[in-house]
Amino acid sequence: MRWLGVNLPELSVQNPRSEVVVDVFESARLGPLTLRNRVVKAATFEGMTPDALVTDDLIEYHRRPAAGGVAMTTVAYCAVAPEGRTERRQIHMRPEAVPGLRRLTDAVHAEGAAVSAQIGHAGPVADASSTKMRALSAGRFFNPLGMRFTKPATAEDIERVTRAHAGAARLAIEAGFDAVEIHFGHNYLASSFLSPRLNKRDDAYGGPIENRAKVALGIARAVRAEVGDRIAVTAKINMRDGVPGGLEIDDSLQVARWLQEEGTVDALELTAGSSLLNPMYLFRGGAPVKEFAANFKQPLRTGIRMSGDKFLRAYPYKDVFLLEHARRFRAELDLPLILLGGVTGRETMDRAMAEGFQFVAMGRALLREPDLVNRIAADPATRSLCIHCNRCMPTIYTGTHCPEIPA
Repeated sequence: MRWLGVNLPELSVQNPRSEVVVDVFESARLGPLTLRNRVVKAATFEGMTPDALVTDDLIEYHRRPAAGGVAMTTVAYCAVAPEGRTERRQIHMRPEAVPGLRRLTDAVHAEGAAVSAQIGHAGPVADASSTKMRALSAGRFFNPLGMRFTKPATAEDIERVTRAHAGAARLAIEAGFDAVEIHFGHNYLASSFLSPRLNKRDDAYGGPIENRAKVALGIARAVRAEVGDRIAVTAKINMRDGVPGGLEIDDSLQVARWLQEEGTVDALELTAGSSLLNPMYLFRGGAPVKEFAANFKQPLRTGIRMSGDKFLRAYPYKDVFLLEHARRFRAELDLPLILLGGVTGRETMDRAMAEGFQFVAMGRALLREPDLVNRIAADPATRSLCIHCNRCMPTIYTGTHCPEIPA
């Protein structure tokens, strides 16, 4: 039987890919790892590294959900190169970062959980006005936050960034991480190549999906070659960008098939949306335009307040809101899949297991309640207190937290 876990009579719901549905709180294999359950804390940028190095606040941010029951927490975001940061205060993987990252992984391991480093290159999402370095992309694109045009990546840039991913994975092992998550989503660099809207190239990296996928596939090969089976390798990939002319499911599914065939990743976390063009396609619920605007200087602040609703387009929240798209991937792939988006309680966890997903990822709900997983395990009727207002999103500039929690 392909699914991992034990046969529990109370969870005997049938699904087309398994004889029984496994319990979300049973242990599971992820590549070389054995995780204590099937709940992963998704990568949610922490905003707690003012010097691009680990702080005590960052360690505590990940220790709490580890103590609260997740099987693995994901540190976001560990850029593979200085220009690959979305802004200058983010960690970029370099030897100076390793001692602090080791303190973080030790703290998470002490709570019985595993820890993954999300590695990637922000590409056109990088704020060049903050990093003081020109952002790379599949093509020339204007980033209104950085007020600069991106630089179309050359073959030499692509080779350098690919090597940098391998180097970041090597440093992750040195720092004690159990896994790396390669960021292929949200129109970051690899995702910008996948997107027909952002990739208008007429060279070997543009045109049909087999060309547009070369950057992502090459990075995955380089990371796997570097780490072997010493740690788990996952990838976060857009199912669709949620913008006209962007990546759609058929092409994304083809990339997933190639990753499966090449054996370069142990699981895929399925995501959606564009940090560059339509971020709320992933963050369903409220669109906190005024709160975002308050973090910027004039005249950008006024511009965001006046027209931010065009960028931060609101989408109604519903539980497991990416499940409809994710079903296609589950139906056509044997690769372990992580369901993200609107997983907030035992009912949605069990639903994901019943549909054949091996893992679920939780983000905003754990900001409000880091101990939510343990409480759900103790009482399946436990309901998340997250109201999906998304006012946590603008707090990335001052330290990511839930504004609903009293100071």
